[in-house]
Amino acid sequence: MKKITVYTTNTCGYCKMVKKWLDSKGVKYNVINLDDHPEKQKEIYEKSGALTVPVTLIEKEDKTEEVVIGFNLSRLASVV
Repeated sequence: MKKITVYTTNTCGYCKMVKKWLDSKGVKYNVINLDDHPEKQKEIYEKSGALTVPVTLIEKEDKTEEVVIGFNLSRLASVV
């Protein structure tokens, strides 16, 4: 089973769109709000190289990770 985490902020419109899309597909995911957990910013930057949100981190069953930056539906659909 894949473990999906969406890194968001309170004011991010694209973050809401990613979560809405995942919900519409019935995909379960965790949310880490960087406004509430600023210490996680460094962690996700090291994994993604991005200073923006949303960042969706997909941990596969073999423990490899896929990172999707922004609201990229084609990329999300290919890895979720």
